[in-house]
Amino acid sequence: MPARAADLLATVEQRVLWQVQLPAPPDYRGRPLPDVADLVVIGGGFTGLAAARRGALLGGRVVLLEAETLGWGASSRNAGMCLVGHKWGPAKLVAHYGPELGTALHRESVASVEWTAATIAEEGIDAGLVRAGHLDLAYGPGDADGMEAAARELTAAGTPARFVSRAALREEIGTDSYFGGLLVETDGGLDPARYHAGLAEAAGRAGVDLHEGVRALRIRPQRDGRSVVETSRGAILAREVFVGTNGYADAAAPALRRRVIPVGSYIIATDPLPADLAAGISPKGRMFFDTKNFLNYWRLTPDRRVLFGGRVSFWPSSVGKTARILQRTMVAIHPQLSSARVAYAWGGKLGFSYDRMPHAGRSGGVSFATGCCGSGVAILPYLGDRTIAWVMGGAEAPALSRLPFPLIPAPYEGRPWFLPFVGEWYRLRDRLSSRGR
Repeated sequence: MPARAADLLATVEQRVLWQVQLPAPPDYRGRPLPDVADLVVIGGGFTGLAAARRGALLGGRVVLLEAETLGWGASSRNAGMCLVGHKWGPAKLVAHYGPELGTALHRESVASVEWTAATIAEEGIDAGLVRAGHLDLAYGPGDADGMEAAARELTAAGTPARFVSRAALREEIGTDSYFGGLLVETDGGLDPARYHAGLAEAAGRAGVDLHEGVRALRIRPQRDGRSVVETSRGAILAREVFVGTNGYADAAAPALRRRVIPVGSYIIATDPLPADLAAGISPKGRMFFDTKNFLNYWRLTPDRRVLFGGRVSFWPSSVGKTARILQRTMVAIHPQLSSARVAYAWGGKLGFSYDRMPHAGRSGGVSFATGCCGSGVAILPYLGDRTIAWVMGGAEAPALSRLPFPLIPAPYEGRPWFLPFVGEWYRLRDRLSSRGR
């Protein structure tokens, strides 16, 4: 790596920018655990908090258990992109799942973004939500071929979108590295740590009994339909149990662990940029990501930093190593950032399902929402809320609960030994896609 680039990383803090900027949260450690609850929620991220809040609003006695601190996982580590859509567009969803379910799946993703905005407004959460849209950027020449059709398809499904040609991209982003883009203007960005803190406060106001430093060890179904949740600090008898651990699923929910692959994603954040430089990078404040399998994603933060992330490698890595790779990639896309110092670098785990779709459901008194597949800011807390409204309030089940939830087709108990091999296949596909760049 050039000496100049090394200098720009010499003082990087391996801390999460959002967490650093967040005021000190309340401490929920050491609180007495109840013996009985209507609902025990495992996981203190977006998903668990949304589920717990809904359960309490429905009148239940709700206990939430977090093994670390609230928001310790992906909920406060992500890029804060609040996006419509699944990995597949409306037409592919309909082709795969049929007209009724496929249409419902896309509408559910749209509803999740609207639910996020409504919940932020209802609870008065200072999350900094700005709905400036996102741009999906064509990495290779062939990646732009279907974008005009995709824009028409999204618009016909009620999600306004348009194709941005390569010639017009400079109006949207300060780089010539891409061959076009698919623009969806209804999406937005937020501060995930502040959003999470607001959800925690809202859950507490609703009456949720919040606990940190308590690990759920085992869920034991009882003959009467209830479950005993064995924890590191004792047992709780629960009428319902909800699991919202996503990429951090462990032995407490082995059936989910066998269906969700934890994949590392890493992010760097620069120092605040001068206003003119920031405006040149992102003239309209969009969220950006590209069409690579090892995709990159980036945005401006409210204090004009470039937050730049990606799935750098499926091999075991470190924050320091990935920060160097991300800095080189960021400058290759935006040479105007060649002198921007990287201030923060961090990483975390995302939860991927085999079919690359989120999932929700209920079995044996245990319900769940999981499998963000890299786009969980809107859909997973929405699913947490809707799943509990279904289980405890008699509401209609989420459309995603109707999907089969496939096992990972390999010997697998939570340690994804096969990921490096999968990664090399995806890396080869990216190289083939890049021909002609």
